[in-house]
Amino acid sequence: METLQQTGLPEIHFLPTHRVYETSKTRPEGLTGAEASERLGRFGRNVIREIRGKSLLLRFLANFTHLMAILLWAGGGIGFLAGMSQLGVAIWMVNLINGAFSFWQEYKAEKATEVLRRLLPTYARVLREGAEGRIPAEELVPGDVLLLSEGDRISADARLVKEAELRVDQSTLTGESHPARKTCDAAGKEDLARAEISNLVFAGTSVVAGNGVAVVFATGMQTEFGKIARLTQGIAEEQSPLQKEMVRMTRVVTFLATGTGFLFFGLAIALAGMTLADSFLFAMGMIVAFVPEGLLPTVSLSLAMGVQRMARRNALVKRLSAVETLGCTTVICTDKTGTLTQNEMTVRELRIAGRRLSVTGVGYAPEGEILADGRPVPDSDAVTADLRLLLLAAGLCNNARLLPPDRSIPRWSVLGDPTEAALRVAALKGGMDLAAEAASAPRLRELPFDSRRKRMATIHAHRGVRIAYVKGAPKEVLGLCSRLRVKGKEQPLTDGERARIAAENDDLARGGLRVLAVARRLLPDSLEGTEADTIERDLTFLGLMAMMDPPRHEVAEAVAKCYRAGIRIIMITGDYGLTAESVARRIGILRTPHPRLLNGSELDTMSDEDLKDALREEILLARVTPEHKLRVVSALREMGEVVAVTGDGVNDAPALKQADIGVAMGLSGTDVAKEAADMVLADDNFASIVNAVEEGRAVFANIKKFITYIFTSNTPEAVPFICFVLSGGRIPLALNVMQVLSIDLGTDIMPALALGAEPPEPGLMDRPPRRRSEHVITWPLLLRAYTFLGPLQSLAAMTAFYFLFWKSGYWGRLLDLPSDGALYRSATAMALGAVVSTQVGNLFAQRTERTSVFRTGFFSNRLVWAGIATELVLLLMIVYIPFLQEVFGTSGLPLEGWLFLLGWCPALLLADEARKALLRWREKGRSTLRGSLPA
Repeated sequence: METLQQTGLPEIHFLPTHRVYETSKTRPEGLTGAEASERLGRFGRNVIREIRGKSLLLRFLANFTHLMAILLWAGGGIGFLAGMSQLGVAIWMVNLINGAFSFWQEYKAEKATEVLRRLLPTYARVLREGAEGRIPAEELVPGDVLLLSEGDRISADARLVKEAELRVDQSTLTGESHPARKTCDAAGKEDLARAEISNLVFAGTSVVAGNGVAVVFATGMQTEFGKIARLTQGIAEEQSPLQKEMVRMTRVVTFLATGTGFLFFGLAIALAGMTLADSFLFAMGMIVAFVPEGLLPTVSLSLAMGVQRMARRNALVKRLSAVETLGCTTVICTDKTGTLTQNEMTVRELRIAGRRLSVTGVGYAPEGEILADGRPVPDSDAVTADLRLLLLAAGLCNNARLLPPDRSIPRWSVLGDPTEAALRVAALKGGMDLAAEAASAPRLRELPFDSRRKRMATIHAHRGVRIAYVKGAPKEVLGLCSRLRVKGKEQPLTDGERARIAAENDDLARGGLRVLAVARRLLPDSLEGTEADTIERDLTFLGLMAMMDPPRHEVAEAVAKCYRAGIRIIMITGDYGLTAESVARRIGILRTPHPRLLNGSELDTMSDEDLKDALREEILLARVTPEHKLRVVSALREMGEVVAVTGDGVNDAPALKQADIGVAMGLSGTDVAKEAADMVLADDNFASIVNAVEEGRAVFANIKKFITYIFTSNTPEAVPFICFVLSGGRIPLALNVMQVLSIDLGTDIMPALALGAEPPEPGLMDRPPRRRSEHVITWPLLLRAYTFLGPLQSLAAMTAFYFLFWKSGYWGRLLDLPSDGALYRSATAMALGAVVSTQVGNLFAQRTERTSVFRTGFFSNRLVWAGIATELVLLLMIVYIPFLQEVFGTSGLPLEGWLFLLGWCPALLLADEARKALLRWREKGRSTLRGSLPA
């Protein structure tokens, strides 16, 4: 698809109106039916096209063909070949459940393009052959004459040729909530972002007020909207840090398991004299012992529980792997409006004839008052008349509406420009009845705000007199004033007064306030014409009104928490630089005296290396486009950062998808942003991101805890096979393969999940983010599981296995024990029971890394006790239910057997408490030594 714009012609927004028709090869009465059909064939339909990726079938099969899955398929197959169908079914069911669950999570997250298509309207109004018609939006073509009116959603990119007080909501493209004033005048040679060009309207935006006529110059994928869709679709899905780590962990586990299996395959032949077939089945038993079959479902379920905890803290996670990615976030790129601020502009100060007045209250609720020196302004005060006139002028030169709370929106809200709404709220706080004032002074005409004049004016009739009220940028309005209102009277505006007012404006601006000047003029009867140059001169200056979008109360603390956690925050906003800098400094994002400030036009001229150098400094980015935001995110990721990005508009979708973690706003965000993101904030609050980061860190720590817990039981699962081989088959297997699976897929699962639900430990956010190179499976973890806790658990399992033989008279015989019969089956049940009972102590041992569990408490995580109850019930079922006795090769235990197992319960907990005490003692010794050394 292409546009009608031809190479060599000037950009369409620079052309005067009559040249627009000529360049677009159309006419004021529109295209003919034949022309429209020809162009539809040439340019294609006005639709957002989906770039085809992997087929649904391939994506589905990928979840069943990774390394761990292949190993489990092979293990199940061998189980069937060996006649152990229960083993084969159990292993294959684990594979099927894991794969189906993973596919469903991925499938739900891939809907951004569908929502982009839904945002485009179904029909459009056009002129064709001089007649107005309503056609499907997908049939719009370049050269169509598009008719726009209030409430319409715009279907294609077009150049205005006529307009009447047209305002367009472009928040889906720009992210900014202020309606943009549109004109049909030719644009100057200004360096503006595409969305800022006042004579262009864009697909996916909507008409807030007024009406207009525009000539379509781009449709479908060539629109600004389509370009964002192309950017979003063109970003390939990447594995999260946890997904990459799971791949690595699978390789490590597979290498360990298969290596051990091959080793013992050879040993079984060489030492035990087993046949090839028996040795192969024996090696498979070793592989089953070392492969933690329950690990993948445990990780998935642990992440799912992390999702639930985050949801309770207003962070809704769509992709499970995103939970842990949050924990290693190093940079948060955040919007300003609505995320760091309340998105409720509020007038805070007034300056009238040298007097400073403050305004209380926050938001759009008309609750508060105007104070002078901390006290309400009395009616007798000399400034009262000037104050009322200032509030009247600001309230009437205004198009916003305040909406009281109702069932759908339980708080005060606005229709229209938030800045104008803030002025109306201030007038109400000052006791003005704006409805009555508007009725007594009806509006005759409006001179809308535009970026060239930087002001707005309305003309009213009041008691036979025409009055013009003007508001706008202080420098522009002050330059048109010749008089000043002081104590109810007008007096000449001297140079000294001008300098004072300019200084007041600078003072307010430095404080991060947005300042508007308000003036009026009593129009003489002889005045002819209603053009701006005629009306807006010889004005009387009434005062300054300073407002701000207040930061959220909890944001400053959240920002401080981020910096303690070693996380950088970069504000990326479409707002102006000085306003953004003030807010960033107020809430603690900017800390140095001279941070780097970059705007969109500067970014356009920077090389990638220069941009990366700039991003290493304390930086703030303002007036940026979607392409800029995407480029910044890409640069940060190339620098090795783990990036979280916030966004709410269609324009944010590419950056949200490119980031490691895309965070969309739930209240103000578009559907496109929510679908492209990994996480949605239910309250649009930056503090919720920080809470989610804390939960993400806790998830990673908890994954390490339950991996240690699961790996610990691998050793006692393997030791019986080792004893069998090294004894030449004379020591029978203390655990069979099905009993090993009953641990991996049964008794270990619920306790491991309980560890996955551990709350964040104190001080977790006082540590730097974990490095990308830091793995889940580390040498300290393996040493703790395989060389400390595992051998102790193996000792418990083997002594429990021999216990019943000793009780039955096999005191002096460690070898040549019977390998069948009820006694042997009870002995294997004892070994299984020993693993389960010692895992109870191990469960408490894994809840902390260095702190004693006796200090944290045994009842702070109720799921731990549910996990213990579950594994004990499963053990009793395996030991006593006849059907399960046949499946798992067990038999019932005498009372003294249970007492023996009970004695082993605290063994691993006490051993690990001793290890932790030694670690704390060493750390304390090192701290004391450092404190005693001379500086």
